[in-house]
Amino acid sequence: MTTPRQRAPVGPHATWRAVHDAVESNIDPMGVTMPMMHAQLAWLMHPQELADAMSEFSMKMLALQAHSWQRALGMQSPDIEQPNPDDNRFSDPTWTEAASWDIAKEWYLLMTRQMQDMLYDTPGLSNKDRRRAAFWWRKWLNAMAPTNFFWTNPVAMRKAAETNGESLMRGMKIFLEDIKAGTVRMTGTDDFHVGKDLAVTPGKVVFRNQLLEVIHYTPTQAKVYETPLVIVTPWINKYYILDLNPKKSLVKYLLDQGFDVYITSWKNPTEDMRNVSFDDYLVDGIGKAIEVARSVSGAKQVHATGYCIGGAALATYMAWANRHYPADKVPVKSATFFTTLTDYHKPGDVEVFLDEGSFQWLARTMEQKGYLDGKEMASAFRLLRSNSLIWHYVVHGYLYGETPPPFDVLYWNMDTTRMPAAMHSWYLREFYLNNNLIKKDALTVAGEQIDLERIVQPIYEVAAEDDHIAPWRQTFRLNAFVSGQKRYVLSSSGHILGIINPVVNPPKREYRVGQAERHDTADTWRDRAEHRAGSWWEDWMTWLKPMSGKAGAPPKLDTKQYPALADAPGTYVLES
Repeated sequence: MTTPRQRAPVGPHATWRAVHDAVESNIDPMGVTMPMMHAQLAWLMHPQELADAMSEFSMKMLALQAHSWQRALGMQSPDIEQPNPDDNRFSDPTWTEAASWDIAKEWYLLMTRQMQDMLYDTPGLSNKDRRRAAFWWRKWLNAMAPTNFFWTNPVAMRKAAETNGESLMRGMKIFLEDIKAGTVRMTGTDDFHVGKDLAVTPGKVVFRNQLLEVIHYTPTQAKVYETPLVIVTPWINKYYILDLNPKKSLVKYLLDQGFDVYITSWKNPTEDMRNVSFDDYLVDGIGKAIEVARSVSGAKQVHATGYCIGGAALATYMAWANRHYPADKVPVKSATFFTTLTDYHKPGDVEVFLDEGSFQWLARTMEQKGYLDGKEMASAFRLLRSNSLIWHYVVHGYLYGETPPPFDVLYWNMDTTRMPAAMHSWYLREFYLNNNLIKKDALTVAGEQIDLERIVQPIYEVAAEDDHIAPWRQTFRLNAFVSGQKRYVLSSSGHILGIINPVVNPPKREYRVGQAERHDTADTWRDRAEHRAGSWWEDWMTWLKPMSGKAGAPPKLDTKQYPALADAPGTYVLES
């Protein structure tokens, strides 16, 4: 006879625990199973809330049935559910004018939103599990959209009829080419060529080591500012997003403004770089680029700019340098951050890929290969916006037979890079999982404890309103930790186009700008920030130039200590 302590647990809580233990006993590589199971069990454990939700759903179903009958009988009836403003899947008039297609659309939208709403409203579930369950259900629902299948897509059937089946022949050819390429292509792989129509700003590679090439650009002005500008690009992608073409190039814009510009072009790692660490990227990467710029220009300090993970690394370097060097010897005069996370507590939708189980699975995969394949990371980021970055190209390519038009930004996005195993495992663990970058002295990098509060240099931060990789409210959190003066900019658009935002007339975009204080929240800052039309590039120049010293003759691109090794864009950017 068992004692109460030994008796097996029963009831819904015991069922939840048993399922949890069973799933947790095996690592869930994408972190999908547990949130789904939790959501289902949470509703079963809250019958009153479930009954209320089902009652509300029944009312919607009655309304939809009435709408369906009216449309089927040839009468007009306002839609029960409207597609979101940015949802173009049902934009063809057939989805509204033809009763059968309108009914199919309405049933899909209602069922989709009901599932999503119930997941977000799940009682007794953590916010993280709720967001993760909703994310994966949303991906499945997006995949099951009627627009993704030939026999439930009126546009695809119409095009097939109009072209006597040629659209389907072209679609099959595109499908087979995508299979060969190993991805759903968003633009042609031969539409652009780096060094010919991308990354064409003249310059020289003046330094090369096992991690990066440093490109020093040819000045476009007779005189340049005394303080050079060093751009730390993300090593998750190739550097030329900041030098796409002369009209979009931030590099060329800076040169035309009279700056002496240097940029990092990171090597695409292979298996032999498996042990390269974050310390190496800090010291032999960022540190070397700054050292080269100071030596070539003769300046004591530089302006440093970091983009995305390059910005996170730059923030780490700034904290490191302010401890490593005497106060009057810190080699950076100001720091600018583009779409940079430093507080990873709420990193956006990317958190659905990261928990302890998925990290362990990913770490083992990297250990086997020595790196994380860039295509895997690109696929994960595309999944965050699956309708626009995956299914749009599936439908237009495979069902409509339309070849994607040339688009330089998407070409760059497909030109992926790899991540060294040791560095990326450390980065995911310490930044994303443990959120240690914001914790005082929780990290030791290159022999120094990291404390963001030591950063006393002026800071300029740029975020993007629709950024799904570095949510702007989370990037704003940097202001709570650094000590220097801070100017914050919120640009329209997303992670890329919010930054690649050239000055044009009439203006295409807008931004908000203002000083940020440590006591500010993102919303209190936004309430008082100034709204402007146009590009924030001009405001950045107004902020940066007064700190840049006098203008004088530009430094040589070929010096005795750092001779020119190759013409820009160099060799590392061409590695596949």
